Amino acid sequence: MNQSIPNFKADFYKALAHPMRIRILEILSVEDKNVNELQALLESEGSAVSQQLAVLRSKNVVYGKKDGTTVVYSLRDPLIKELLSVTKQIFDNHLVDAISLLEVMRKES
Repeated sequence: MNQSIPNFKADFYKALAHPMRIRILEILSVEDKNVNELQALLESEGSAVSQQLAVLRSKNVVYGKKDGTTVVYSLRDPLIKELLSVTKQIFDNHLVDAISLLEVMRKES
């Protein structure tokens, strides 16, 4: 099997493996934002947001475009929005399973 595809997938998922990076992607899936806007929405200091954006940029998940003196960030691929939606659905499925298990356990006790 060609190792470049599994390696790409592993690197891609590593880029997503931080809660702030996920939140940044969720925000950018709605609308492009600059660092200051992201900082305000995330209620985080600029250096933390910039560090996470640097990781996402280095893995080609987001890109920045100069707009005057600021840089506006966008998702590199619109499919990332779908990936985030599917991940939320998987979470919901796990939550439903956990609730169902708790209900069964409650009835048994």
